Amino acid sequence: MTIQAPETKVVDSHRIACDGGAGGHPRVWLQIPEDQGWVECPYCDCRYVYEDHQGES
Repeated sequence: MTIQAPETKVVDSHRIACDGGAGGHPRVWLQIPEDQGWVECPYCDCRYVYEDHQGES
């Protein structure tokens, strides 16, 4: 069984920052692997999908 990420955001950069929104956790910089097309934040599990890979994850 696959559990869905709590939130998914489509982004236009392979390097993004996540802070959990409203001071939810420390800001972390995440790198989206070009071959995978997405990355999940280790704190809040938000999934960031690179726009060219939208619909693949």
